[in-house]
Amino acid sequence: MNKVYPSARSAIDGVVASGQTMAVGGFGLCGIPEGLIAAVRDSGVRDLTCISNNAGVDGFGLGLLLQTRQVRKMIASYVGENKEFERQYLAGELELEFTPQGTLAEKMRAGGAGIPAFFTPTGVGTQVAQGKEVREFDGTRYVLERSLRADVALVKAWKADRQGNLVYRKTARNFNPVVAMCGRVTIAEVEELVENGQLDPDQVHTPGIFVARLFVNAQSEKRIEQRTVRAG
Repeated sequence: MNKVYPSARSAIDGVVASGQTMAVGGFGLCGIPEGLIAAVRDSGVRDLTCISNNAGVDGFGLGLLLQTRQVRKMIASYVGENKEFERQYLAGELELEFTPQGTLAEKMRAGGAGIPAFFTPTGVGTQVAQGKEVREFDGTRYVLERSLRADVALVKAWKADRQGNLVYRKTARNFNPVVAMCGRVTIAEVEELVENGQLDPDQVHTPGIFVARLFVNAQSEKRIEQRTVRAG
């Protein structure tokens, strides 16, 4: 099975479609599959439900898809860096499902592990728990959360072999592993491709069984979200 595609556009061809649920890796602008996001924008698909820790920034990351109005709903834990996101949400043009960050990660991990739901203490007694089952275990109240599965998952990795085994680099190993798990079809954007057998099995973060397609983007922009410098 050939998992390696020559470009982001070819990697999403025949997989990405309007109306899908799409999980996207990254934390802020670190570890985002920027080439795949741009390819999704250029494909013209619409009415997407995007699952991601955040919504990128104006004009970059998932901000590209918000700018072109291709996203119908966001499931996220943080959206504070995107003015267009704020404008669309306050205007009632974009649906938003706020989810605590750890709960969001576990929702995707559980979905990938075949677990339909789980109990967590996070959110009990808040708006997060409204309309959800709450039970007590050993004197502590927990809220029932449904897991998440995505039609397509887009992730960014440092290295991959041709079987799709992935290694993430430092902070980029954030939401990418659980995003890769929860996708029914997972597409990886990687910086370096090596031959099978060259990756140390103990260093593989996402096994190739989770990855259907990949392409090499050796020229990632890696934009800095916020830069703080010292005067003088």
